[in-house]
Amino acid sequence: MNILVIGGAGFIGCNVAEYYAKKGDSVLVVDNLSRKGTFLNLQYLTDKYNNVSFTYGDIRNYYDIYPVFKAHNFDVVFHMAAQVAVTTSVKRPKEDFDINALGTLNILEAMRDADSKAMLIYASTNKVYGEMLDLSIVEINGRYQYRDIPEGISEKFNLDFHSPYGCSKGAADQYVIDYSRIYGLKTVVFRQSCIYGYHQFGIEDQGWVAWFTIAAAFGKKITIYGDGKQVRDVLFIDDLIEAYDLALDNMEKVNGKAYNLGGGEFQMSLLELLAFLEQHKGEKISYDFSEWRPGDQKVYVSNNAKAKNDFNWAPQTSVQDGVKKLYRWVNENKEIFRKVGII
Repeated sequence: MNILVIGGAGFIGCNVAEYYAKKGDSVLVVDNLSRKGTFLNLQYLTDKYNNVSFTYGDIRNYYDIYPVFKAHNFDVVFHMAAQVAVTTSVKRPKEDFDINALGTLNILEAMRDADSKAMLIYASTNKVYGEMLDLSIVEINGRYQYRDIPEGISEKFNLDFHSPYGCSKGAADQYVIDYSRIYGLKTVVFRQSCIYGYHQFGIEDQGWVAWFTIAAAFGKKITIYGDGKQVRDVLFIDDLIEAYDLALDNMEKVNGKAYNLGGGEFQMSLLELLAFLEQHKGEKISYDFSEWRPGDQKVYVSNNAKAKNDFNWAPQTSVQDGVKKLYRWVNENKEIFRKVGII
């Protein structure tokens, strides 16, 4: 296949590009290389795979994107480019909008104008459901959980955009669905929950599982925003890419739909992750507490039943196994983190 990965030098995009490169597909990475670590991810891909090529492009500029579609006949387009932090969106809401909302519209318009027949896979977020303050939350054994919906959040929950990030990603989410409905593009939206794994240069503002793991490996102090009892289902990168691949095998069924993708039963509180890392590392980890962040859900757990029903997907990697894999990768690549300047 001919694969386009927009944002292909980022965390998820790099893993997607490698997966399809290993399969022998032709992969084109488009990225503006603005985030820390993207240049090293790109170098890794192009040095290792001769079927991976690169074109510079910024999705905020339609004329960076349209020529890519005009010049190629893609089978699949992965839209992984985004501003990814709630805190950054609060500080710089216009930049957040331009990247997430306008950037996505530019991609959709470029596909439409170029009459692209490709399947577009869009990485959305669970933040489209907002804080869900009307849900009853209970504290049991030092962690929060839903009182009435142990199976988690399904796609039937109302959208409730909260924070500029929630608004920009939510708007893009709806545009991607609507371009299938109105213009006949082949699209699918995945509302993803706490993805972690290789090639993720997690920082304090985003990618908490990776950041905690990186900080633990380097002996850096960690700040917990809130009380640390908040719970997330976390999804290892290999499981996410399996979902993408299974969805592509069922394009007619998933076209124009949105799916929640999360760890489901694989979940952990912030404090539980720190305790596991301490046990795995064999020493105490330094951390302190600060105020809650805006829009931070006390609990988020995805109900993956729709994905299971439509394309037979379910996560396979436990939190413990996934974090061990990530911790090992971080330790094997410490020099990369020094080059990036995260540590």
